Amino acid sequence: MAMTWKDIVAEAKKGIALLQPAEVKTRLDQPSEVILIDVREKEEFDQGHLPKSFHVARGVLEMTLEKNLRDTQREIILYCAGGGRSAVAAQALKRMGYQNVASMEGGFEGWKRSGYPTEG
Repeated sequence: MAMTWKDIVAEAKKGIALLQPAEVKTRLDQPSEVILIDVREKEEFDQGHLPKSFHVARGVLEMTLEKNLRDTQREIILYCAGGGRSAVAAQALKRMGYQNVASMEGGFEGWKRSGYPTEG
């Protein structure tokens, strides 16, 4: 039986760490080595993004991290617009051996709804 996008996201969320926007804000407010990656398209990122975030489009995430981030223990938090793309991306990174990867539930929209600051 074929899976829908909703099925794929639900399956991904079962096997990854999910953080709420408040948890991500707490991590960002503390001195840490966390890498915050926005996996949305460049146009979305340019319209607004989380402070301290890097843009790496979902389509090139695995290739980009494999080339540029050899430390598989480094804390990585991914986000997208609503939490689906970042959950699937986090699942892929876990499969690649990244041990400390999470997806932010609610994505950029959840972050904005929480009243947290944005850039761009």
